[in-house]
Amino acid sequence: MTNLTLYHNPRCSKSRAALELLQARGLEPTVVRYLDTPPDADALKGVLAKLGLHARALLRTGEDEYKALNLADATLGEDQLIDAMVQHPKLIERPILIAGDKAAIGRPPEKVLEILP
Repeated sequence: MTNLTLYHNPRCSKSRAALELLQARGLEPTVVRYLDTPPDADALKGVLAKLGLHARALLRTGEDEYKALNLADATLGEDQLIDAMVQHPKLIERPILIAGDKAAIGRPPEKVLEILP
């Protein structure tokens, strides 16, 4: 079985639901509470590569930090957006499941099941 890693926020209902879906299938992912231990820039770039997304697609646009940091500015590049997420992990969309070389954002939570081997 492929190692599974779940970027998880236990206060988020979607994140809790994704974890419950995995556990109901007998899967115990490595849980990364990314608000407590945020990924560094290289780790975040790796997650984005596995998701096949640009940094902007991983931003939570409703967060106060998004507005305060003016992250809607279209001139901001990938590295600037990634740096913002590293400094303010609350901006990272959640949950994210990593399964080998694949990843999925659990919105809705059932999306995480699509990448299971």
